[in-house]
Amino acid sequence: MDADENLPRRKDDAAAMLAKQDLDPFSVEELAERIELLEAEIARTKAKMQRAVNHRASADALFKR
Repeated sequence: MDADENLPRRKDDAAAMLAKQDLDPFSVEELAERIELLEAEIARTKAKMQRAVNHRASADALFKR
């Protein structure tokens, strides 16, 4: 576990800002584009998470944890 995991999330982080954004001004096309961008970010984040899990498993195997 990283020391940073115990810290509270910053109030100005991107996810918090997105969650607070008013979606009413956006057109259907703009909302669809936003969804595409968010889905791409989710895929990127999941890939990073999987690389971290694989890296940890490799390190554990190397040091026989």
